[in-house]
Amino acid sequence: MDMINLKINGIAVSVPKGSTILEAARAVGVEIPTLCFMKEKNEIGACRICVVEVNEGRGFRIVTACVYPVTEGMEVITNSEKIHKARRTTLELILSTHDKKCLSCARSTNCELQKLCRDYGVDESAFEGFKPKYEIDDSTPHLVRDNNKCVLCRRCVAACNEQFVGVIGANDRGIDTNIGSAFNMNLDQVPCISCGQCTVVCPTGALVEKDDTDKVWEALADPEKVVVVQAAPSIRVTLGECFGMPIGSNVEGKMVAAARRLGFDKVFDTDFGADLTIVEEANELVERIKNGGTLPMITSCSPGWVKFCEYYFPDMINHLSTCKSPQQMAGAVIKTYWAEKAGVDPKNIVSVSVMPCTAKKFEIGREDQSAAGVPDVDIALTTREFARMIERAGLNFTALPDEEFDSPLGEDTGAAVIFGATGGVMEAALRTANDWLTGKDNTEIEFDAVRGTRGLKEATVNIAGNDIKVAVASGAGAAKFVMDQMKNGNPQGWTFVEIMGCPGGCVNGGGQPIQPQYVRDTVDLKAVRARALYDQDASMAIRKSHESPVVKALYEEWFDGFGDHKAHKALHTSYKARDKFKY
Repeated sequence: MDMINLKINGIAVSVPKGSTILEAARAVGVEIPTLCFMKEKNEIGACRICVVEVNEGRGFRIVTACVYPVTEGMEVITNSEKIHKARRTTLELILSTHDKKCLSCARSTNCELQKLCRDYGVDESAFEGFKPKYEIDDSTPHLVRDNNKCVLCRRCVAACNEQFVGVIGANDRGIDTNIGSAFNMNLDQVPCISCGQCTVVCPTGALVEKDDTDKVWEALADPEKVVVVQAAPSIRVTLGECFGMPIGSNVEGKMVAAARRLGFDKVFDTDFGADLTIVEEANELVERIKNGGTLPMITSCSPGWVKFCEYYFPDMINHLSTCKSPQQMAGAVIKTYWAEKAGVDPKNIVSVSVMPCTAKKFEIGREDQSAAGVPDVDIALTTREFARMIERAGLNFTALPDEEFDSPLGEDTGAAVIFGATGGVMEAALRTANDWLTGKDNTEIEFDAVRGTRGLKEATVNIAGNDIKVAVASGAGAAKFVMDQMKNGNPQGWTFVEIMGCPGGCVNGGGQPIQPQYVRDTVDLKAVRARALYDQDASMAIRKSHESPVVKALYEEWFDGFGDHKAHKALHTSYKARDKFKY
């Protein structure tokens, strides 16, 4: 490999040819500030925050570090007074059109613009003049878009394009430039899939999830309501980040303790719903194979993916499993089976979920999601919203003791835990399918071929002497590739396909804790968070969904076995083709 030798602030460094100054600086522990940069996704040098001085033999000049390639013998200065002044001026220009309502902003203390201004001593703009005013777009159930806080970094645009959706981009020119949808339509008028990937990359409060915490506080204060909460598999390995804990910390016990102290009457585990999903999905797959049903069957756990299919491949929704997502299955069982056992009227239950996903806010309002005649889930919170509730309640999260979920809907298996990572649903399904089709308790249950953070994984697994071809896709861009292949006749011969709407699966969902972009550029969040889930799975006594005692009890006491009509009515749903544009 060709190497380039240069100096950064007088420190010698050797990096591969083609590296940028930003990459070279990181190699010696120097973090040059950025605002618009996203590694391999948004390398446009637009914000000018990353400027540095370079000397390539012609005297020092200012360049943008994120896109400028290193050259042999180059000298780089990242922290001269000239550079500090240039960055301060750029920040003042950004602030000149920025809505500086920091105290009430959801991103306060976790805003990249705010941190830069603090670092460089900028609290006001030295520039006065035209300041555009934009209407806030809160037209969708999952997102609030406030262009008054937008810095035109275009990171959201890059994320949306990576998801293939591309419903936002730069409109107009010059001082009138703004990020929005075509013809300035609201987000509810365009085929946004509610994935929320734009929110986790936005450096400011221009894009945030719609905050539903006040609805929860209101319910908790109502003595007539029984308020229950469920937490998704991935939340236990991400929530700790909101309180300064290392990435990938498993805080399941503290999460349960926090929920109890917030006042929830019962704290259940969405993992129970995940185990239900597996047995229902496995049964559906076997029925399709035996009875000539539509193949390949595609998982339906991710509401962002389901919405993507309804918008962009409406003629192929018959490939979707009819199973509700784990969130909705757990919600359905809470308001039917558990409600009867607890002697509670479903109408008096407020069912809350803590999810990694902004699309869950959309999902709870879908049709055919009301097993008890009322919505399966009433309020869906993101990880970030739940963290804000904990902070508001004054709980010292890191000091909380570890507590366990409430029974019976708090018991789970290792198969359910790994749902939070891409490939986890597939692996969990294969564990059950392998036992059911071979008629024995198989001890080799780890399917490494479907693990990992790649956007697309393919594997051939042998079950009961039959080679079954499967695929795992995460992110809507990878989903599009899979669907295009299926439109072309499924040349790979897939029988079963797992698709998650977010790259890396739920551990990287649009409602997860926001990390600064330099962390996202230098740490594989998807892999670190997923590893924690696989570690928990490996430590559990029961690692197959169909072996869950609670699942068995549910089918014995409430349903009449796997594939039962009553179970199908409560745990399955339907889909519909969606118009891409509504005027």
